Amino acid sequence: MDVTAWQWVVAIACGVLIGITKSGFSTLGILAAAIMAAVFPARESVGIMTPLLIAGDLIAIVYYRKAVVWRHLLVLFPWVAAGIGAGYYVLGEIDNHALSLLIGSLVLVLILLHLFKEKLEAALNFSFAKSAAWSGSLGVLAGFTTMIGNAAGSIMSIYLLSKGMNKTNFVGTNAFFFFIVNVFKVPFTTSLGLITGHTLLFNAWIVPAVAAGFAAGFMLLPHIPQKHFQTVILCLAAAGGVYLLFE
Repeated sequence: MDVTAWQWVVAIACGVLIGITKSGFSTLGILAAAIMAAVFPARESVGIMTPLLIAGDLIAIVYYRKAVVWRHLLVLFPWVAAGIGAGYYVLGEIDNHALSLLIGSLVLVLILLHLFKEKLEAALNFSFAKSAAWSGSLGVLAGFTTMIGNAAGSIMSIYLLSKGMNKTNFVGTNAFFFFIVNVFKVPFTTSLGLITGHTLLFNAWIVPAVAAGFAAGFMLLPHIPQKHFQTVILCLAAAGGVYLLFE
């Protein structure tokens, strides 16, 4: 696996971003996915990111092991599995350019959904949080987007926030969800040739950056207003999505 100096720098930076994401700032994952898909070939970026995400998940579930709310996850997993299956088929049929367009489009759609969910509920006089069809749709979309581009953070944020969780339970439940889903994805990603011995060796050098990012995010989390931080992250993620569209 030939990696340029610039790609090393970006991968290390994204490793830090992944660690911060796993500490509680879930929308930051969109930015990391967009950057990786822009600097590496889009399909290959999926294989590079998945083990790094699992490393971050492992750190998070050890720390937040008592904060998971399983009832909100168990109903979601069958739908997520269906979405992963759909994403697996798409990854086997799509080229890098088309995948960049698809990931970029999904990033922008997810951001818009995140921003306008409350207004849509008011306009439609309908509670998305109480709808089984809505939850199932989010599950399918989460599975699909995490399979094709590791970009399901915003979807899960919408789903978990709708359950009225406090911050600790939100982070813990989110961590366990992505650990299970990312491990479930490994055989599919490997069968597509996107996870190999070479990519895993590359990952091993980046894992310390993931750990450093988690530590930094954990220390920052109590001091940063979540609303303001997410606004900045969503703007940066939107820039990444637009870049992918016009790459």
